[in-house]
Amino acid sequence: MIKAILFDLDGTLLDRQSSLIKFIDYQYDKFIDYLNHIDKNAFKSKFIELDQNGYVWKDKVYAQLINTFNIIDLNADDLLDDYINNFCNQCLPYPNLKETLDILSSNGYKLGIITNGKYPFQYDNIKSLQIDQYMDVILVSEKEDIKKPNPLIFERAAKKLNVDLCECLFVGDSFKNDYEASRSAGMHSIYKLNNENKIYTTTNYIKSLYELIDIVKKPNHLL
Repeated sequence: MIKAILFDLDGTLLDRQSSLIKFIDYQYDKFIDYLNHIDKNAFKSKFIELDQNGYVWKDKVYAQLINTFNIIDLNADDLLDDYINNFCNQCLPYPNLKETLDILSSNGYKLGIITNGKYPFQYDNIKSLQIDQYMDVILVSEKEDIKKPNPLIFERAAKKLNVDLCECLFVGDSFKNDYEASRSAGMHSIYKLNNENKIYTTTNYIKSLYELIDIVKKPNHLL
């Protein structure tokens, strides 16, 4: 019996790709006096390429951008500080996020987030989506000093929720770090498609968060 539903953040609850594009637009306009020799779309495309869907931290991204576009009188630390402090202001949720969490919570499920990434950066992004109040546990890898796909982070979340691993369902968009890792740890798993990741031959997937409501209506539907 499922008692807890846990989520990845980026690409699962947070529409990171749309959020990143919104942030780059904001940052380019903010620093236009230093970037006006660069075509905005070229800057945006290079940023997204270097970012590698969030797997490259922005110190390296900005250093490369400055080198590629010959940006002067503006250093990588200035841009990185702006990213750390203001990305959260550009965060966009996937459709039906709060509605889905409302229904799951009202049906008695414990809820949580396990996300790889920096702290408090990731926690600030969660707060910006206004979903922290739904969560019974939030684990950010840097703070926990352990990250997915290590099974210990899934075990830690289950322990904090006072449930068994087999009573947990994990939802995430990384086939390796979320779907396979949570299953290997002993949880049930659902793969979240988001137009950025690959489709794998698994029956346990959703395209929309709202599809999780089927778990409420048919508890064994996705298990």
